[in-house]
Amino acid sequence: MTPKTHNRYDFVVVSNRLPVDRIISPEGDASWQHSPGGLVTALEPVMQATDGAWVGWAGQPDLEFEPFVSDGIHIVPVALSADDIENYYEGFSNDTLWPLYHDVIAPPSYHREWWESYVAVNRRFADAAVAVAAEGAVVWVQDYQLQLVPKMLRTARPDLTIGFFNHIPFPPYGIYSQLPWRTQIIDGLLGADVIGFQRVADASNFQRAARRLLGSVTKSAYIEVQADDATGAASRRVLAKAFPISIDSSSFEEMARDPAIQARAREIREGLGNPKTVMLGVDRLDYTKGIGHRLKAFGELLAEGRIEVEDVTLVQVASPSRERVAAYMQLRDEIELTVGRINGDFGTMSHQAISYHHHGYPREEMVALYLAADVMLVTALRDGMNLVAKEYVASRFDDDGVLVLSEFAGASDELRRSLRINPHDIDGLKDAIVQAIEMPRVERQRRMRSMRKLVLANDVARWSAEFLTALRAAGDNNATDDDDDALGELEVTIERIRRR
Repeated sequence: MTPKTHNRYDFVVVSNRLPVDRIISPEGDASWQHSPGGLVTALEPVMQATDGAWVGWAGQPDLEFEPFVSDGIHIVPVALSADDIENYYEGFSNDTLWPLYHDVIAPPSYHREWWESYVAVNRRFADAAVAVAAEGAVVWVQDYQLQLVPKMLRTARPDLTIGFFNHIPFPPYGIYSQLPWRTQIIDGLLGADVIGFQRVADASNFQRAARRLLGSVTKSAYIEVQADDATGAASRRVLAKAFPISIDSSSFEEMARDPAIQARAREIREGLGNPKTVMLGVDRLDYTKGIGHRLKAFGELLAEGRIEVEDVTLVQVASPSRERVAAYMQLRDEIELTVGRINGDFGTMSHQAISYHHHGYPREEMVALYLAADVMLVTALRDGMNLVAKEYVASRFDDDGVLVLSEFAGASDELRRSLRINPHDIDGLKDAIVQAIEMPRVERQRRMRSMRKLVLANDVARWSAEFLTALRAAGDNNATDDDDDALGELEVTIERIRRR
């Protein structure tokens, strides 16, 4: 990793977290490790091909780092204090916006000091991006923590082509309108040339909010932004459209075909006592994921005798999430009490009803779990996409397994051959679980083949290429001669991504 400072780049990604994690060895030595994840996988080839920069927080408070290079990506760290993390991140981002954008499954909290911190931190990210963006550069801002950054970039650098992608849902206006700073957020997002959402409904919700709050005129997928006499900004058209995110499908299939991972899948089943059916849930421990609804349905099926503990085991992986936020601490207690009760009521000396794991696993172990699972349960109460559903499908090269999928997850728009359920309907969820367990192999394979064809064709490379193509077209509308160089290089990169 080579230190790199004071450079300017034609392509800049801005996200809350950097694509690397700082690791401290037992000997006390610090190093940077590449972060696994869909966004990093999607953007890595773009960053490397365009000699791009990634602006973000290093994940630890009160530490400042000089820019450096990691795996061909220029890393530009933004420092955040412990107060920033408490107010901007844990506060406004995750205790105000997160529950609000997920249909108020939990009540949002509105605090002015959190908002003030959100504005200040967004300004810090914007300033960092402005400092490293070349003339006419393309800047792609990621997710709900940074919704003010596009307008800040637009004001400081009208030469930039700016994209924004919202990885979580955007709520209906009746819910969104509760936010005291609703107009400022919409205005901030409209600084972008292209705003991407997971679902068509999310884009429509955003367009309606723009009409109601700013009086914007919308035509098809475009929002008209009027000229601003005070700043001299010209009128523009902003594209607000669904670009459903995906995964690196081929890498999951490649891992699933590894004999060592297949052997590990067999070990998992043996460790569970070789039940007839292994069901799997994989989630962050979050109130949006419907883990409690899943456990309630499973416990009732056992109590009613519709399934037997010797025949069916549920493996629940609940990776830690936002453990300093009170709502998440309470959720963990509730889930673990429910798991203990069900195991106490129905477990035997040789068979446990639920195998519960409150930690994350490396990707290879997750693929082994996907291969071991006969039924995948995705019972999200609200989810932007839910990539676990796509990971399960991509891993099942044997064309087997059944996906039970919430209609409130974005993935349900695409994976229509899953057993789609309303997780609030516990009786309907129970019936779907039984249907999945009893489904004939021929039907399982027919459904899985259809879903695999879609997931393999619409992978993360296609997602990034389609978004950047739309951004390239938007940039053409107001490009200068200087801008053309960056946009032209981006077009070449898009073609490289498409040929992957």
